[in-house]
Amino acid sequence: MTYRKSVLSAAIVTCLAFNAQAQESTDTGSQEDATDLETVTVVGIRGSVQRSLDTKREAQSHVEVVTAEDIGKLPAKNVADTLQRLPGVNISSSSATEGGFDESDRISLRGTSPSLTQTLVNGHTVGTGDWFVLSQVQTVGRSVSYSLLPAEIVSQVVVHKTSQAKLTEGGSAGSVDIITRRPLQFADNLTLEATVGGVYADLPSETDPQFNGLFNWKNDAGNVGVLFQAFYEKRSLRRDGQEVVGGYGSIPTTLPDGSPNPLMATNPDLANVLYPNLTGSVLFEQERERKGGVLDIQVKATDNLTLGLSGFYSKLEADNYNRNYMMWASRFVPFLAPQAGYQVVDGVLTNAQYAQVTDPGLLCGPNPTDTCMSTPFGVYDQISRPGASSESKYLTLDADWQATDNLGIKFQAGTTEGHGRSPTQDVMELGINAGAGAGWAMHGIGNAIDWHLGGDNASPSGIRPQDGWIFGGQGIDALDEEQWAQADAELFFSGGALATLDFGVRYAEHTRENLFEVAQGPNFDTDWQNPANYPTAHQNYPGDFGSDIGGSFPSDIWYWTPEQLAAINAQFANRDPVERFFWQDLYSVKEKASAAYVQANFQGDRWSGNVGLRYVRTQQRTLSNVGVNPNLAPEDQPEGTVNGSAFGPYLPTLVRKTYNELLPSANFKYELSDDLVLRLAASKTLTRPDYSALAGAVSLDDLTHTGSGGNPDLDPIVSTNLDASLEWYFAPRALLAASIFQMDMNDYVAFGTDTRQYLDQAASAAAGEDVFADYQVSIPVNTDAKVKGVELTYEQPIGENFGVAANYTYADSDSDGVKPVFGTSKNTYNVSGYYESDRFNARLSYTHRSEFYAGVSRTDDFFQESVGNLALSLGYNVNDWMSISLDGLNLNNPELKYYSERDGMALPYAIYSNGRQYYLNFRFKF
Repeated sequence: MTYRKSVLSAAIVTCLAFNAQAQESTDTGSQEDATDLETVTVVGIRGSVQRSLDTKREAQSHVEVVTAEDIGKLPAKNVADTLQRLPGVNISSSSATEGGFDESDRISLRGTSPSLTQTLVNGHTVGTGDWFVLSQVQTVGRSVSYSLLPAEIVSQVVVHKTSQAKLTEGGSAGSVDIITRRPLQFADNLTLEATVGGVYADLPSETDPQFNGLFNWKNDAGNVGVLFQAFYEKRSLRRDGQEVVGGYGSIPTTLPDGSPNPLMATNPDLANVLYPNLTGSVLFEQERERKGGVLDIQVKATDNLTLGLSGFYSKLEADNYNRNYMMWASRFVPFLAPQAGYQVVDGVLTNAQYAQVTDPGLLCGPNPTDTCMSTPFGVYDQISRPGASSESKYLTLDADWQATDNLGIKFQAGTTEGHGRSPTQDVMELGINAGAGAGWAMHGIGNAIDWHLGGDNASPSGIRPQDGWIFGGQGIDALDEEQWAQADAELFFSGGALATLDFGVRYAEHTRENLFEVAQGPNFDTDWQNPANYPTAHQNYPGDFGSDIGGSFPSDIWYWTPEQLAAINAQFANRDPVERFFWQDLYSVKEKASAAYVQANFQGDRWSGNVGLRYVRTQQRTLSNVGVNPNLAPEDQPEGTVNGSAFGPYLPTLVRKTYNELLPSANFKYELSDDLVLRLAASKTLTRPDYSALAGAVSLDDLTHTGSGGNPDLDPIVSTNLDASLEWYFAPRALLAASIFQMDMNDYVAFGTDTRQYLDQAASAAAGEDVFADYQVSIPVNTDAKVKGVELTYEQPIGENFGVAANYTYADSDSDGVKPVFGTSKNTYNVSGYYESDRFNARLSYTHRSEFYAGVSRTDDFFQESVGNLALSLGYNVNDWMSISLDGLNLNNPELKYYSERDGMALPYAIYSNGRQYYLNFRFKF
């Protein structure tokens, strides 16, 4: 017997055909679609798998779907954790250079950057924020932090792999629409749900509370409903790691004054050899508290008009403390001969041992002094960030009006706002273990470096504040906000191939900016360089530090508490808001986006499809700072120059840019047989450049006519996308599918060198008038890139209670720029199996992604190595109103490994271990 549609699928079709509210088809990912689906009772893993597959099958475009029950039964604590198990979806746990953590934070599609994936909530954009300071001020992309989006708020998630004209622009690779629950979708007049439990993290050995509660009420007439949901989730993190900070240095053949390096006379084979600059034992600890809620009110004012008010708030408090105890190789390797037996492999000093220095002359380097023997062999950074946080919220008003029997109109207006805050960084950098000897042995990428540092690592004896610094940005509040309004209409036709005509308009104003930062430094009016003024009381790294990452390196390391660091900074730091004003991290990008679209939807015998056109106009206003030549007299500085900062004078520079794009799209679906579906799609999609790429501060050298910074003249990334898929629904809850895709990205943003004209400030001062000159600048530039690949999907029940699912994605990318395409893992696969009975359910999942290009650290490219993750979910239904679940994440305790690339060579960069997490929850429903 062939399988055409399940009972649920037939219910969806009936609901769509006769719904008096003229709701959009499922493929739009609208919140009303979730309402229709919720009216059909499906529970458990099996029911949610069927519902997801039916939604996918009925969609007019290529989508992947996860339902609420899926999320409830998957080992996942935010939406990204859930979506990583879908074909074509990749996750990452960070967005800047903070290294990897145990919670998924970013989503990307089909081997591209997270910035190229649009994230929506109920069809609209959502403001976001980041808790890590470099994501707030330096690497500022377009992606949304999923750590602010708990899985419990979700009714359904629709991943759009092909575009339609009616979808909000912004995702060149695709979009993710997170659909929340609506009060009128519930079957009962009163619904009360609560989840109470805790999470145990094995690396910090801490247990923290978790809570989620939901109240939903609707009247007997079913035309007024109120939903309120609150969540509070606390958990402790500890990350053990090793990092090579600053990448790899090169042993010079000459000294800075041009004279020969004496080391070349004794060790000529070390000329231009690479060595690890700062190799450190890194302990990161954090306490995360995620709290917030959802409020949703729906009123069906008349039979043909439904009004809604929806609000969401989420805040992640993320106090953290990072310690990095480092061998400071650049202080002694360029000038000091290693002991016999050192090894140079492919131009890299892979094994070297340096004896304790007793002769002051050996460590004098290029600038001999009487105290040069005190040059430290080590340096220690302790960075506490109390008050670090991120935040996201929105408020929307919507109206769904069935104006006539054939015309439905929807209005929506709203505001969304995100923040990333670093109010305080308490920092102390110290020189340590002067002349004490050191050494290392490298064992290839993927393995920790064995290293040692002579002297006392377990107590603060021998510290040298004068060889360190006090640094750290203060008062940072990075804003991400948007206000928007849109109107969408759907005109129905009876008879003929044209089924409906969609058309609408949208207007939005978006701002992303950071307008203030104080970068503290030492207060030179204090005795901050005197070691005697610092605490002797201390604590030490955990006894099992580093045991999961292998290698031999310092581990019983001393540190001051966050409270001690705060007291040190209060006593010795200069936080003057004028003198220490750090204009290099300031930026502002404002965009006004107008859009209009029309989309014709067709249907016939066994086929359907749509053709549409979206017109987008963007007015961009970029404010960044350009450094002013500090040697110029005030009267010779460009007009508008701001003085007073210890970081030099600067010129706020405003650049305006307007661009228009036509984005056509077409989707075709044909049922080759009762259970075989063919899809074809073509579209143009758009993503605007990252904010930091547009507005990075510009630094220029008038002598060499070189510089670096952002590029406000960047064009948007416009991608031509092709997609073909074949889906075989060979049994209930079963799918075998294959897809091929290609993205040709015009004006892809990569880093490169370009010739651009800037004001030559020195020449202008000499000439008494503005003189512009060509500068060779390292900036983000537009280039072209391609991504193509294949997706394979398999899902099948085994008997009544068991089921399996597996998928594989192959992606290959190529760029005309000097850098690889960010985020392309050639191989990604997921395997899972489940069991479910009336009382008990279990799901075991494993996901794997191969290595990918992860960005630039200092001047070196770095890559994340392949990683796999094992997760387990167990559930037991005690009775109709109570169930118990136990979820285990990172059960294989994966190591997150990174390597850098220098001159074509792969070199160890970082390795981290975050441990395992176990969630025990008691769920109640009344």
